[in-house]
Formats: sequence, structure tokens, C-alpha cells
Amino acid sequence: MLSKERLSRSFIRFATHECKDSSKLYEYLSLEIAKNDEILELCTNASEGQPVPNLLFGAVHYLLLKGKEHKLKEYYPSVVSNPKHVEGAFNSFKDFCFQYQNEIISILQSKLVQTNEVRRCAYLYPVFSLIYEKTKKPLALIEIGTSAGLQLLWDKYSYSYGTDEIFGNKSSALNITSEIIGENMPFLASTPPPVSKRMGLDLNTIDLNDEEETLWMKSLIWPEHKERLQMFEQAASYIKKIPVQLVEGDGIGLLRDCVNMMPSDSTVCIFHTHVANQMPLEAKKILLNMIQSIGKERDVFHIYNNIHDRYLHLDYYVDGVESKETIAETDGHGRWFRWLIKGSDFK
Repeated sequence: MLSKERLSRSFIRFATHECKDSSKLYEYLSLEIAKNDEILELCTNASEGQPVPNLLFGAVHYLLLKGKEHKLKEYYPSVVSNPKHVEGAFNSFKDFCFQYQNEIISILQSKLVQTNEVRRCAYLYPVFSLIYEKTKKPLALIEIGTSAGLQLLWDKYSYSYGTDEIFGNKSSALNITSEIIGENMPFLASTPPPVSKRMGLDLNTIDLNDEEETLWMKSLIWPEHKERLQMFEQAASYIKKIPVQLVEGDGIGLLRDCVNMMPSDSTVCIFHTHVANQMPLEAKKILLNMIQSIGKERDVFHIYNNIHDRYLHLDYYVDGVESKETIAETDGHGRWFRWLIKGSDFK
């Protein structure tokens, strides 16, 4: 069982590292929850390995979006048009948690945190541009922890980085904006590199034709983040039109067979954003060793964060030779990133 001391620390970290300057409501609630034994006790029902703050807030948000009546909704910009100031929300939050305790426990025990953060594609786009510039082959994509597969469609969106210039699919209904900070500018292909195949792996794939699953995805978007919700809905419209192969199961266990299914004339790109923060240390080691082993048999590029640290990394194997780059420092929601290498230069 999760200890209340450990849970308390996780809510403090969530408030200070994730919510600050992003969600006043969740920052305030997290700091209050961190010192409240009753809510921490409720959180011990969460599954091991899940980011509990996201899971608890997602559960409460889900019930509010389903129409549960309670004064707590008055603090949620996603539910009411003129929300109350966050100060004072905790008493209502605590009351809501105990009024709907059974439903919340059920969600904590059965749901997974699967945020389809489409804006992260803003920093994936230059990485895929870089890989194609190097290999000149179509990209065969495998995403671990794909959820609904929205990031697999990164080439279907357009991108703006603080100027009037638009990159990617210029006719896209979804334009993703992000800020590039620091001195280094990444290489950005004017038009998207070609993609030959898309495959997403997840313990629990999400079917966006299912209203309940779609509502859970929306519940994981923070209440103040209206732009994130709009981007999710626009990206979701693409997933219903473009074939993406979603495979349910252990992504690490399935990986080698999936690589073998990729076209031989394509560059295999294995990627995942943030899912590794839910992987045990041993699973991370197995994944890295497996990709190293695959790299002895064919060229493969691995894009990831949250294995060693929060930075975005690129490990790649070309003609059996291993190379490793730390690509970027990134915001968790993709609002900004700092490019750490110069242009299209590899070591």
C-alpha cells in the first residue's frame, strides 16, 4: 500500500514542479491535500506506479464533467463560466471526495493516467525532422504508451514557434504553438517527413469513439487549460479519419515483434513522452537494453524522456554504431522547449 508520507511528498512536488504558473487550482489543492490525512488515506487506494495527484484530480474532474451536483463545481473553469477564486476550494473538494468516495475509489483502482498531450508534438516535430534529414528514409513510428494515438499523427498538424512561419502540414485544422527558448534553433522541415507506418502500444488503448473513454481523456486535462482541450478535440477528429494501429499489451514485451513488422526501407523510430515516469527502474533498463539489441540488427532511433531525467533524449543505432544525444529541455505540456544541440548537427 502507498504510504501517506510518500503521497504527501508527491502532492508537494506536483504543486511546485507541475502546477506552478500553470494551474492555480491544482497548485492550491495539492498543497492542502499534502497535509490532510483523510484525503491522503483515500489516495492509498490508487494503483502502484500511477502518478496519484493526476489520478485523483482526474477522478474528481471526471465526476464533475459527468454532472455530479456539488458546490465544488463553482471553482472549475471547465464546468462554470465564472469560477470562484481558488482560496476556499479545499473544503468543498474534501466534502466532494467523501460524498462520492465509492466512485472515486473505483476510479483510483481501475483507471490509468493517460494524457494525450498533443502539444508535445511541438518538440517531437524537430526531432523527426532531424532524423529524416539524416536518413532520407520514410519514418516507421512505434509509440510506447500511446493511449489514443494522437501523437502518432504529429505529421498531420501544423506548428508555429513564435514567428509568422508555419511548419508541418500547413492545411491542418490544428495549429500547435510552442516557444523555443535559448540560443539554439532546431532544424525544422518546412513540410513533414514521410511516414510509412504508425503503431501505438499501450496497456490500455483508448477508443475515442467510446464516449466514456473520451470523457476520461478530457478529465485528465486541467480545468484552466481550455486551449489544451481544444487541441485534444481537434486532434481527436484526425484519429477517426487516419488509420493508426493500436496494440493493447505490454509495450516492452511487444516491441521486438513490432519492430520486425516495420517496412525494411524505413527508419524505425521508437518514441514515448512521459510514460516512463510510470515504469519501474527494472523495466526502464530492460527497454534500453532491448533497443540496444535491436540496434545491432537494424537502424533504429529512440526518442524519450523520464528514463534518466526530465530531458528529451535521442539514442540511435546506425550500421550497428550507438550514438546518444540529449536533445532538449522541455515543458511537461509542451508550451516551451530549449533545444540543446545546434541545428542539424549530430556529434
